[in-house]
Amino acid sequence: MPEMLPKYVKLGYQYPVDHILTFLFIPIMAAVSIQILKLGPEEILTIWNSLHFDFVQILCSSFLVTLIATVYFMSKPRSIYLVDYACYKPPITSRVPFSTFMEHSRLILKDNPKSVEFQMRILERSGLGEETSLPPAIHYIPPNPTMEAARGEAEAVIFSAIDSLMQKTSIKPKDIDILIVNCSLFSPTPSLSAMVVNKYKLRSNIKSFNLSGMGCSAGLISIDLARDLLQVHPNSNALVVSTEIITPNYYQGSERAMLLPNCLFRMGGAAILLSNKRGDRNRAKYKLVHVVRTHKGADDKAYKCVYEQEDPQGKVGINLSKDLMIIAGEALKSNITTIGPLVLPASEQLLFLFTLIGRKIFNPKWKPYIPDFKQAFEHFCIHAGGRAVIDELQKNLQLSAEHVEASRMTLHRFGNTSSSSLWYELSYIEAKGRMKNGDRIWQIAFGSGFKCNSAVWKCNRRIKTPNNGPWQDCIDRYPVHIPEIVKL
Repeated sequence: MPEMLPKYVKLGYQYPVDHILTFLFIPIMAAVSIQILKLGPEEILTIWNSLHFDFVQILCSSFLVTLIATVYFMSKPRSIYLVDYACYKPPITSRVPFSTFMEHSRLILKDNPKSVEFQMRILERSGLGEETSLPPAIHYIPPNPTMEAARGEAEAVIFSAIDSLMQKTSIKPKDIDILIVNCSLFSPTPSLSAMVVNKYKLRSNIKSFNLSGMGCSAGLISIDLARDLLQVHPNSNALVVSTEIITPNYYQGSERAMLLPNCLFRMGGAAILLSNKRGDRNRAKYKLVHVVRTHKGADDKAYKCVYEQEDPQGKVGINLSKDLMIIAGEALKSNITTIGPLVLPASEQLLFLFTLIGRKIFNPKWKPYIPDFKQAFEHFCIHAGGRAVIDELQKNLQLSAEHVEASRMTLHRFGNTSSSSLWYELSYIEAKGRMKNGDRIWQIAFGSGFKCNSAVWKCNRRIKTPNNGPWQDCIDRYPVHIPEIVKL
């Protein structure tokens, strides 16, 4: 069985299979070169003179080659570049240490000590640190989730991220052709995208989109939408903003399944600049290679595993089902099945095929071969939805502690920032100086519906270790040890 092969045997198999074309091409070229060298100058001249060309043949051949090349390049999809991105960094005044969070829980849920104890147990095992942040309205006792406060949080997060991005890229508002804003639970009128248009006085012919209700994987849905739009609008820039507004969604009831989001979700947001301009090819950080989306909403359990609803007392919150991890695992398998053939080297695909045939023909008890995605990617950005999500993916994909370090440290420092967490993770990798030209990155996100979405990027140039960004004041002390249980 492939998983029982010694490491050196597997390496010896992988290299020739992955470079099979090179191994075939070199002997053929060597044989042709030897035969040409054996011929004398007179024989070579005789062969050349025996080839009869006329003007019409040359003209027709040239036209045919030009036509084929033109059709090829016109039908080829435009390259999409990620010029740069910026993540929102909450102010120190918004931080919620464990002691503050639990004190507020005791005061808000003073009539339900069991719910307070439940939240404490969740927080102890959550993987979050002492520096995560909640918006100002949640710091009140009881919380004050007004529309005005929610708009205030949205403006602080979104405008801060966009301002930082504009400073990094020197792009002007009039240069933005496409705007996409995704935020699942806060969907005011006018929309958040209209709020951005109004703030930055964007052009009247801008193509503006506002995505809501699509969960933590909406950030990659926004990237997919931007890619499709950039394919049909040449010489354009797309601004993508991914966030989740916490203010109106803090649950103040006592249902345990609905208290979980209170312990995990925190403030965060990111702004990303995409471009299809050839002039941005050299300065862009990354090139988009693939986006693969998987939707399991046809299944009732998957559809309701992350569900906004009212509890018996009429208080609204997000219900996280006990089946969430099982459903996420099934969605991941479907996504891997699609993305695997696009990114895996031939050696891994053959091993998977041989194991599949072996299970069907010889022994059904053979374990299915899990492809080694470390052969396809240097970096992994797994949605920091919670410790259990990261643990499960690390186990299923057989990743090392370093491969999931960015996800764990993002969860510890910033909490679950929903669709923007992937960009905090990418920023962590850059801040650690680990990103190199040509490196491949796999972003994986899960969201309500239920969805599993993936994006594959390739590093486009040498990236200097940034001296700003969300990790600026703390990267030197990361990674940190995160115990299984933090006793409160």
